[in-house]
This record gives sequence, structure tokens and C-alpha cells, in this order.
Amino acid sequence: MASNTILELINQYGYLIFYLAFTLGPFGIPIPNEITILTGATLSHMEVINSWMTYFCILSGLLTAFTLAYLAGKFSGQKLKNRFQQNRHLQKAEQILKKYGNMAMYIGMFIPVVRYIIPLLIGLSGTSYRRFALISYTSALGWTLMFFSAGTYFGDHILSNLFNP
Repeated sequence: MASNTILELINQYGYLIFYLAFTLGPFGIPIPNEITILTGATLSHMEVINSWMTYFCILSGLLTAFTLAYLAGKFSGQKLKNRFQQNRHLQKAEQILKKYGNMAMYIGMFIPVVRYIIPLLIGLSGTSYRRFALISYTSALGWTLMFFSAGTYFGDHILSNLFNP
């Protein structure tokens, strides 16, 4: 089911579809990253699509999304902070980032939805790009390797259980 949809999109748009799915994910595209990466890895393992190209597009899309979110926080930080100053969720997230620092940034990248909010908060906090890149790009590499490997070795089983319980 998901693999047929992805194959149709690949036929229409090429591997760019993986890049766009991960880049535009935080901006309202309702495609779960986990399903997309597992499906891409499974299709790669079955040699239907190229595994290196698929992985590269997924990783670069995720890195682009993280960077855009960080830059949005960095350059519109004060406006956003003023607007959401009373938001208890934002306050709690900032407290966690201050208390746990790099570890919170790294672990947050493995949590769905949170992975796209963390770079924004890091940008809002005034963290340097260098520190942001070191932590978030490392976690993106870890997350993509973990899910791509899972999809490569267990993808058929995982996806069949998701869509046919």
C-alpha cells in the first residue's frame, strides 16, 4: 500500500520525493517520516530503488528541515518569543533544553514532531550554528541510520504489521 504510493511518486518525481517529504515534513506535509524511511529502505533492500540515492535524499531532506527550522528561530527569534512567551509548553521545552543541554537536543531529535520543534527552539535560544549543527546533524545521522537499517532488515515485517494488523 505505502510502497505502491511511494513507487508511483518516484516514477513521477524521482528520488526528489524523499528529499521533499523530509524537508517539507515540519511545514504541514502529513507524511510520517518513520513510514517513509522504512518503506524507502524496504524498497531499496528489494532492489526496486537505489539504496544510496534513497538514503542520501532522506538524510539531506532531514538536514535541510532542521537547518530551516533553526534559521527561523535564529532570525525571527524575538518576534516568536514575544508571541509565545506565555505558552507553557514552550517554557517547559526551554527549561529542559537549559537543564539537559546537548543530551536534550540529541534525544529530542528521535521523537516524532519534537524533532522539528527542537531546532526552532535551539535557534530561539541563541545557540551558535556550530553547536546546533554538531548535535542535530549527528542525531539526524543516527536516526536515519537506525530507521534505514530497520527498514532494510525488518521492513517487510514492520510495514505489513502496520497496514495489516
